[in-house]
Amino acid sequence: MLTMTVKGFVSTSLLTLLSFSIFASANASEIKKSTSGICHDVASPSYARTKNFTSYDSVEACLDSGGRLPKNAARTKTGAHSLPDTSKQYARHEFGHGWADMNGDCRNARAEALVAQSVAPVRFQTDKECRVIAGRWNSTFTGNTIYDAADIDIDHVVPLRWAWSRGAKTWDREKRVQFANDQANLLAVEASLNRQKGAKGLDEWLPPKNQCQYISRFLRIKKGLWIGSK
Repeated sequence: MLTMTVKGFVSTSLLTLLSFSIFASANASEIKKSTSGICHDVASPSYARTKNFTSYDSVEACLDSGGRLPKNAARTKTGAHSLPDTSKQYARHEFGHGWADMNGDCRNARAEALVAQSVAPVRFQTDKECRVIAGRWNSTFTGNTIYDAADIDIDHVVPLRWAWSRGAKTWDREKRVQFANDQANLLAVEASLNRQKGAKGLDEWLPPKNQCQYISRFLRIKKGLWIGSK
């Protein structure tokens, strides 16, 4: 009778230990979105200290909810976020959340492109000179002149989705952000044509005018990236 009791106790203890181990393992993979909107995984130094949080099953889900990575996550060489996941599907935030201010002067990459490509002095929304609202742009796609910045989209000559499926998915996040905001890959053009182009390559879409110029620029950027040829 005593033997049965001991065996039962041992079995119960093992089951309890196993259950705790499974729970701890599952909990360790939990992503914590702090009240300040930062997504922490177990590699984050602040993971254990983060007590008030919203729980997510993956970093991807946390970022999709509007969260952001810790400041050092993209620059960490050994951290979980620095290793490319080639199984991921394309998502715009893999290249950063929108236009970035790469040099910290308050103008994001869109504003920098508008300033650089206007053939006349631009007009800013405020005296801080951050957001461009007017200028004079000659569209490379049509040759038309555009004066209102609201009518302009900044086109990625080599589209982000196109680059992703041809090698950019293996880059680290920092390189993808740099690519998405690289002025050499940006053109101020009609919003309607940029949206018509979408993520199409040279074999699917060409602008109405200046096609040779566009093809040459596309190929030059692509060559510099060492991405695939599909």
